[in-house]
Amino acid sequence: DTHPSTGITRPPTPDRRKRERDQTTRTTPHHRTNQPQYNTTMGRKGRKQQQDVALSTDITPLRAFLSGATAGFVVDVALFPIDTLKTRLQSPKGFFQSGGFRGIYSGLSAAALGSAPGASLFFMTYESLKKPFKNVTGSDVLSQQAAASCGEIMACLIRVPTEVVKQNMQAGQFDSFQGAIGGLMKKEGVFGFYRGFLSTIMREIPFSIIQFPLWEGSKSMWSRAQKKTVSPWQGAICGALSGGFSGFITTPLDLAKTRIMLGADAKGVPYTGVVDVWGRVYAEGGVRALYAGCGPRTFWLTLGGIFFFGAYEKARSLLST
Repeated sequence: DTHPSTGITRPPTPDRRKRERDQTTRTTPHHRTNQPQYNTTMGRKGRKQQQDVALSTDITPLRAFLSGATAGFVVDVALFPIDTLKTRLQSPKGFFQSGGFRGIYSGLSAAALGSAPGASLFFMTYESLKKPFKNVTGSDVLSQQAAASCGEIMACLIRVPTEVVKQNMQAGQFDSFQGAIGGLMKKEGVFGFYRGFLSTIMREIPFSIIQFPLWEGSKSMWSRAQKKTVSPWQGAICGALSGGFSGFITTPLDLAKTRIMLGADAKGVPYTGVVDVWGRVYAEGGVRALYAGCGPRTFWLTLGGIFFFGAYEKARSLLST
């Protein structure tokens, strides 16, 4: 800037330097700069929330229903023999008297009939309630636990009758699906199919409040690490690890549920509830007896997690395209 009378160049004033910087900033396209453009007023927490939103995948109730049906059918049919071995290990008659390795597909028809509807109801309820619970609790973990608990209650309306028929067939008490239906109806009526309903919920809710926050949390961490949503196989790995861990922890609850559904001990004395089962099983073999079947159960839920969550994630991905 040259003075008109003296010809001396004057240094730019601070105001002028600021105007020049502002002008340069306005005229420089963002795509030509090397630095990413951030909203500096958001702060670290705001940017993390923005990133989480970008990595999240919302799902409609219908898609959750159909994806859950696929997952439930695939896992129950594919891994049914392992579930049969677990049931016979937990039977009061003992493993070999309940059938041993014979007829390991006994009860498959009952499992196949109830697996898809039960899983459908669970995931439809779970995915529909996560967001409302998040608005109330302000916590991802608490909202996932509450939604999973509600989902398990809904699913048990179908799962429990299926389990009663299936496990009585697995333990060798009935030879056919029709025979199991008729025998249970004649012996106890409709309520016989809901024997063990409360013990099943007592097993499923603790299992789910451990499993689903672990599954969702591990997926979220993996997504943030790779800066994109996890793939179906990655979601399956997260589900396998969370399912196996949760299954081992809740084995005593599963044992109680199995014994109550079978009705009575080896001497024909009926079980009256979870505490009664635990007391009598502990008297028979101590803490180790409470974890009868934990090996097959943990293996089944770990391997099942790959099938179950892999099928769910893949079906959800295909239905969203």
